[in-house]
Amino acid sequence: MTNIAEQREIYAGIDTHSDTHHAAVIDHNGKHLADAEFPTTPAGYAALTAFILMYGLLVRVGIEGTGSYGAGLTRHLTTLGHQVIEVIRPNRQVRRMNGKSDPIDAYAAAKTALTEPHQPTPKSGDGNAEQIRYLFTARRSAIKARTAAQVQIKSLLVTAPTFLRERFRDATDAALITGLADFDIRPYPKQQGVVMALRALARRHRYIAAEIRSLDHELGTLTTSTNPALAAAAGVGPVTAAQLLITAGDNPDRLRSEAAFVALCGASPIPASSGKTNRHRLNRGGDRQANSALHRIALVRMSHEPRTRAYVEKKRAEGKSSKEIIRCLKRAIAREIFTLLTKEVEIPRVDDLRPLRQALGITLQQAAEHFNVWMNKISRIERGLARDDEFALAYREWLETSAPTS
Repeated sequence: MTNIAEQREIYAGIDTHSDTHHAAVIDHNGKHLADAEFPTTPAGYAALTAFILMYGLLVRVGIEGTGSYGAGLTRHLTTLGHQVIEVIRPNRQVRRMNGKSDPIDAYAAAKTALTEPHQPTPKSGDGNAEQIRYLFTARRSAIKARTAAQVQIKSLLVTAPTFLRERFRDATDAALITGLADFDIRPYPKQQGVVMALRALARRHRYIAAEIRSLDHELGTLTTSTNPALAAAAGVGPVTAAQLLITAGDNPDRLRSEAAFVALCGASPIPASSGKTNRHRLNRGGDRQANSALHRIALVRMSHEPRTRAYVEKKRAEGKSSKEIIRCLKRAIAREIFTLLTKEVEIPRVDDLRPLRQALGITLQQAAEHFNVWMNKISRIERGLARDDEFALAYREWLETSAPTS
């Protein structure tokens, strides 16, 4: 019996929870072999793995919730060399037909591991992308808290005493926060409550704003070191780069194809044809945060990148609407981002351009006049704040030809 078990191919499914995981094992014919419950501790992970391996050669494990309750177990099994796939929770109609319990869900996950080997590969969560995810989560909550503080300040000012309303009536947001945070409450003992409340909210806003700046700096440093080509791409800032790295995960090789990544980002065109109408519509599925990142990149390029602006004008001449143009742009940007995420892409060196220009005694104004561009463009390229590979190459060639020959 032992020899039979050692040679039998098995598939496992795991229903994950906060304190316990329920594991089920089936053979290659789908026969139920065993199921059991284990605690979500390192010892529990080891016991769960040993339990599964008692019944044969493990081919695949299907885990529900690899990005939440099952993250620790997923890392444990992956480290041991087992293939793990992510099991998508079935819709309510299917669950209503089959019933609901931990063993039922575990056996359903095992069946998925047997019959659907091409389910998504979970993120490994063991590299910089996971660190970026934590920083990004903290930043997102800080943004919400800062916005809430600002909304509360303006709401309280509506019913505040006249001297406060008039003093800050025409103030900018920055001046409003600074003025209230440093407001002296001593001359107004009768309005002490409202002044203290507004001052507390303004100081909270200022503190959170400093926290956001610190998180942005860390995100910028970490995204640049993780994928310098992505961070330097046109229209990609630290926040959008961070979101795209989070979407791809620490193992971007799990993205099987460019089309799969585009679908993951919700940027794949969806057919919406009927009768004489032949068109595609926006995809409302996928990772909406990644879709939002692609949308921001598209808007930036539409405003500042000549190639993109020419493309937009061409599509408008063809009768495309703004939504259709942005959909096409997001599809093209996703194709570019996929390459940057999955391949080593070298970026031109720019950190030596400014020292070279200064050594030649050439001013920014002279360089800008030669290329007929704004000085700010050259300055940003020299500092690595903007990327234009073609221009950077031409700029380098001009500086090198301007160097005196010995």
